[in-house]
Parts: sequence; C-alpha cells; structure tokens
Amino acid sequence: MYKVLLVDDERIILDGISAIVDWESAGTVLHGTARNGIEAYELVMQDPPDIIISDIKMPGMDGLELAAKVSQSHPNLKLVLLSGFSEFEYAQRAMHYGVRHYLLKPSNENKIAEVLQELVAELDAEQERQKFVQGMRYGLEKVLPHVKEQFLKEFVTNKTYGNHDWEYYSSLFKLDLENRKVRLLLFRLEPPFEFEHMFAVKNIAEELLGATVLSATVGENVLIVAEDAEESTLVERIDQIRTTFMRYYRIDLTIAMSEADEFLRARHLYKQTLECLNHRFYLEEGGLITVQDLAVTESHEEAEEFQFDHENMLLQIKAGDHEEACLDIDRFFERMADLRLDLPTAKSYVIELFMAIIRLEDKDEVGRSMDKLVALTAMDTRQALQSFCKETAIRIALSCYEETKSKHSAIVQKMKDIVREHLSNPELSLNWVAHQMLYMNSDYLGKLFKKETEEKFSGYVMKERISKATELIEQRGDIKIFELAEQLGFGDNPQYFSQVFKKYTGLTPSEFMKSNS
Repeated sequence: MYKVLLVDDERIILDGISAIVDWESAGTVLHGTARNGIEAYELVMQDPPDIIISDIKMPGMDGLELAAKVSQSHPNLKLVLLSGFSEFEYAQRAMHYGVRHYLLKPSNENKIAEVLQELVAELDAEQERQKFVQGMRYGLEKVLPHVKEQFLKEFVTNKTYGNHDWEYYSSLFKLDLENRKVRLLLFRLEPPFEFEHMFAVKNIAEELLGATVLSATVGENVLIVAEDAEESTLVERIDQIRTTFMRYYRIDLTIAMSEADEFLRARHLYKQTLECLNHRFYLEEGGLITVQDLAVTESHEEAEEFQFDHENMLLQIKAGDHEEACLDIDRFFERMADLRLDLPTAKSYVIELFMAIIRLEDKDEVGRSMDKLVALTAMDTRQALQSFCKETAIRIALSCYEETKSKHSAIVQKMKDIVREHLSNPELSLNWVAHQMLYMNSDYLGKLFKKETEEKFSGYVMKERISKATELIEQRGDIKIFELAEQLGFGDNPQYFSQVFKKYTGLTPSEFMKSNS
C-alpha cells in the first residue's frame, strides 16, 4: 500500500475526503492529514508519504510552495493539487515542480480514486524500472569473459588475425559456425550516457537476439555478432532491443547492420557497420541503418551546389522572433540533408551559418560564442548541430527582444486600450486593430501580443467582454441579456453570448444574475 498525506486548511474538507474515499481499493492508505503546507512538510521530513493531495490556497505555506519544497527534497514523491475553477492557471504553475495531476473543487470520491489509481500505476512502474535497473547491474558481474571480448575486438580491427586464429578460438569458445552466416550489429548510444549503459545494451541485445555469437564494447559502441536470420525477424528484434533500452534508461540507440556473410569476413562486415553509422548524420537520431541505406548516397555522383540565403533568418533574430528564425534553420538543414553532402562539407556550411548568427551579438559575447566552435565541430549528427544552432539563435533573439521590450510593451498596452474602448464593436479583432487602428502587420501584432501576455488576442478580447458583462450585471441586476450582447460586441446573437459567458464563468447570465440578487 502506498501512503497518502492529505492537506487542506478546511477541517470539513479534510474530514470529508478522509471518510468518503476508499483508500484501500485504490491501493493506498491514508497516512496522515495536515492543515497547511508547514505541517505537511514537517510530516514529509519525519516519515515521507508516497502521495500528497493538497489544496492550493492555505495559510502559512500554500500548495505551490509545498510543491516547490517537496520537489527539491523528495523528487520522487507524487503530488496532486486541489483547486477552484478560478485557480486553474495558478495550478498550472505547479507543473514546473513536477505536479502532473490536479482536481477541481468540489471533487467526488470517484475522481479522487481515479487519480490515486493512476499514481499507484506510476509508482508501480517506477518500482519495476528500479528493479530492472538493479537486475541489470547485477548482470554486469556475469558478462562474457574478457578474452571473448578482446578476441572480437582484435579480429575486426587487427589485420594480423586470420583463419588460424579463428580455428583456435572457435574451438576454445565452442562455437560451431560451419556453413552458417552471421551479421554484425553496431550499437551507438545517443549521448549523454555512462559506461555502464553500454553493458546494459549488450545484455539486452544478447537476451532478445537469442543467437548471439560474440559481443564486445569497441570504443563508445557495442558490437554484436549474431547468427543470420530472416531480415524481417532480425529487424523486429532490433526494434525490441531499442524500445526496451529506451523504456528503462531513456537513452536512444542508433544501430548499424551489416550484410550476412561468414565470420571470417567479420573485418569487412565491421567496416560496413562503421560506414552505416557515418551515414547517421543525415538520419534521425536512433533507428536502424543498413547497407541499403548507403546506396542512395552512393548514387549521387555529383552533389548539387548548396545555396541558402541567411538574410531572413538574421532579420527574424534581430526582431526577437526566435520561432521564425528556428523555422529558417530547420529549412537550412533540410536542404543540406536533401543534397547528402559529405560530413566535412556539411560542417563547413554549418560553421558558416553559426558565424552569421553570432555576428549579431555584442563584441564581448561574440568572443565567448567563438569558444563554442570546438564543441560544434565535435558533433557528428545533423540533429545535434541543428539543435546547437537553434539554441544559439534563440538566445540571441531573446536578447534582442529584451532590448526592444519597452517598445513592444507600449504597443501591447495600446492594443489593450483599444480593446477597452471598442468592446461594443462587433468588428473588434486582431485584423481590425492592425489595419484600422495601428496600421501594422496583423501576424506580427498577434505574435507580439501573445509573447507579452502569454495569451491570444482573441482570448483576451473575450475575457474583457465577459469581465465587463459581470460588472454590468452587478451594477444593474435587471439588465436584459440581449442588451448585454449588443453592448459587448455580440450583436444580435444573445445565445452565443450566453455560451461564451458560461464557458468563462461556469454560469449562464441568468444564473449569475440570480447569484448576485
């Protein structure tokens, strides 16, 4: 049973939830209750529960503060927040502290039980994962003898090894491969990873392939020699290896597969897998690369000249619009991938792009960015280079945006003023404000407004109209619904006004009037 701590400053809610929820059927037990975040955190430090169900607004320490402290001291503890309708956005902030579940007040026992069951399932899965990882670590002590690994490394990399050596070692290892073919599989772990992860890949691969001949870690790759099988079957098992490893370690794998041949040709097959891994620069990180994938590249006898105009991207960065700039960077890399340039040529174009971006910085910052060129040149996948360039563009664009933030804020404030002055105008929209009032580009204004306010212009207009509607109802309790619709820009459509009003307040206009009478 997982322990639950219930936190709420209202005794009636504490007692009510404690009594109505069937804790045991949800796989839990009510471990304790607290009246505020301070009491709750003391209990957490004394005897940590597995799950906390807490109200948001409480004296002393509220639910969000409790979430922040617990996320630091007990990051694996699950937390559910109880919130009123008006506190929904506030509850969303708690997501930053790992809170992924919330319940709107009032919540019945079924909703609480559903959330508890979800959390219990998550905790069970985490325990299973921990057991698996512990089991894998224990399995590291039983890897194949070092001599097997060393032989495989030498056989695929050392030209002095030949038939005589294979005859001796195949007898020593009791390997009978006469008239049987093998394939070499080379696994590349996508960084970051630790050395022990390579052994985990090897163990998982050996278990799922079932017909492993030899295996070894070569540099930062894992090499597996497997008996040949139907290609579709082999591909399916490789996918299982990748999926299993990703599930438990959250690290992706890129796998290169050679053609089928005799083990004596292992050196040649190993070269094939290395060529496949080099080809991963133009593919998504992770997945399977075979010799057939190389045929497309080899068919390009003459590469088309690579051309790309950086001007639009640089203008977007200067304007602080990092989203548009990143789209241009994506197009740059897509064009480069279409041409299948060789790795050194491709990197030279990426360096040119990177230099164009950092020239937008101050002189002092340019020097610091230049120091990152070493890291850039060491990257060997398109995705890594693409992410690196986009991160740099975003950082500089945000800096440019901050420099012009006061100007942007003034424009957004003007847009808000126009909304308040023209709430009754049915034509009030982003296009209307842009073309009739400010004479600016509507797309630019929309992005600027959302960046400043974190909400769309249309949503802001609706909130202002409903806010004004509640104000008018409170001032004049006998006001007609069709009058409200006309005064707030809904024209002769009071039904639509009522739908929108209920969406934002939870009540129809009539119900709201009664509650204020």
